[in-house]
Amino acid sequence: MGRHFALSLILIFLLFFLPWLWGEPTRAVQEEPPAGDTEPGGEEEPPEAPPEEPSAAASIDKNRKLNILAGGQLRQTDMESYLMGVVRAEMPAAFELEALKAQAVAARTYTLHKMQNGGSANHPEADACDDITCCQAYLSQEEAAQNWGDQAPAWEEKVRAAVTGTDGECVLYEGAPVLAVFHSSSVGATQDAAAVWSAPVPYLRSVETPESEETVPGYRSTASFTAGELKERLLSGLPEARLEGSPSNWFTNIHQQASGVVDSLTVGGVDVAGNRLRTILDLRSACFTISFEGETVSFSVTGYGHGVGMSQYGANILAGDGMDYREILSWYYTGATVERYEG
Repeated sequence: MGRHFALSLILIFLLFFLPWLWGEPTRAVQEEPPAGDTEPGGEEEPPEAPPEEPSAAASIDKNRKLNILAGGQLRQTDMESYLMGVVRAEMPAAFELEALKAQAVAARTYTLHKMQNGGSANHPEADACDDITCCQAYLSQEEAAQNWGDQAPAWEEKVRAAVTGTDGECVLYEGAPVLAVFHSSSVGATQDAAAVWSAPVPYLRSVETPESEETVPGYRSTASFTAGELKERLLSGLPEARLEGSPSNWFTNIHQQASGVVDSLTVGGVDVAGNRLRTILDLRSACFTISFEGETVSFSVTGYGHGVGMSQYGANILAGDGMDYREILSWYYTGATVERYEG
């Protein structure tokens, strides 16, 4: 009996005292995991890495520096900031986003083409300026906001999306940026460069364009002059012209396309391209007819701009019909491609 009692004491000692000698007893129930951990028994997966933000190093436009002359002041900026100013000024922000993207690519291409072909003699110290007769129009964010009113925040973001969404993309012909000229609106078709500037350009050919009086504000306009005013304007641009007698005798040999665009005419004995007369008289386009009433001479004009390259209102209509910006640019610049360009 005593032997059994001694054995029992040994067993009790082993059960209750040895674990304390070896360390903490093992817990029978696992603790509740902290919030956000995996369920008990499951494998914890590494957290998903957040998507990387586009860095300045990945942006062609941000890394392309240029000097611009705007508001009479020379300053350094980057291509992205410059294009924001150009798109704000050159195309209505209410247009379709794909049209704004096409404008951004055209503006970028035009700038690079000029930079790579000697720049402008008007401002050798600057790569671009805000004079539309030399380079492209330009508006700061503050100036645009004053014009846009309550729509300013939304339209600023839309312009930004058009510029950053086409980062570095250009219209290329045989691997080089084209002379990506553009204009507001045409009459049925754009103009061949040879008809306007007397020199053919393979990618600046006449193509159909869809804008009309119903889709373009101010599509038709009238410019009227007294005989004295008209004579003064004409002689300032054509000093060799002979402008005697009635103004109805000053304009002869008028050659027009089927659309009404004047290719050429004779003014006071001087042969003049229709686009040249448009510039001298500050007409909205070279699509015009002339009428005479007493001492008043009136030019009835259709469309706006020189008519070569991309029509901005046409681009907006094509975008509304489902074309993306690359298709729009390929439509207006014959045989060209749209690609990222780092040259």
